[in-house]
Amino acid sequence: MCRHLGWLGTPVSVSSLVLDPPQGLRVQSYAPRRQKHGLMNADGWGVGFFSDLAGDVTPRRWRSPVPLWGDTSFDSVAPVLRSHCVVAAVRSATVGMPLEASATAPFTDGRWLLSHNGVVDRTVLPMLPTAESVCDSAVLAATIFDQGVDALGDTIVEVGTADPLARLNIMAANGFRLIATAWGDTLSILRRADGVVLASEPYDDDPDWEDIPDRHLVEVTADGVVLTALNRSKGS
Repeated sequence: MCRHLGWLGTPVSVSSLVLDPPQGLRVQSYAPRRQKHGLMNADGWGVGFFSDLAGDVTPRRWRSPVPLWGDTSFDSVAPVLRSHCVVAAVRSATVGMPLEASATAPFTDGRWLLSHNGVVDRTVLPMLPTAESVCDSAVLAATIFDQGVDALGDTIVEVGTADPLARLNIMAANGFRLIATAWGDTLSILRRADGVVLASEPYDDDPDWEDIPDRHLVEVTADGVVLTALNRSKGS
């Protein structure tokens, strides 16, 4: 459920990542190619990014509860929005969860942007007052922020142990680091000359796309890409 994408590299337009690719998030909102659960992602969309202005480390967001393919305002602005670090998502809401902008990724703690592709039983999570919505993804995001994004791998193993049916693909970025997990759903990486894309599924047919193995964490920084296996003895 849901599709998301992260970028870390030189500044590029948001449109070039989300709208322009032949199988980008706009197309994935109505015709995803690798989605295992659900047929469409029409329950909202969100884009978060970091400014390239010196000293500005505040994450900026644009979220909406309407389908991405029908938002002409974003379509007109996205080509001139540029950033070196982006997290974007289209949403297929978990059954029973609210359809509202506050329930749409990316979520933030004021430093990080975070998206969740999957589903989790909220009863295994603490109901923190910092959650932006009562939806499962927002509660999970608040849990991750509370435990620290640096501990993302440990948190995902812990939650996956408590809810063996959970799908816990996370995308998180703070302007300098891009971190993602593959836990129950697809994740791919494209290493470009100008940066790195992590995505639920490839946005085009470039042969350089690589699949991230399930139960792995991937971290992108200026120093490169590091892939770490998550503890398969837990949550399996």
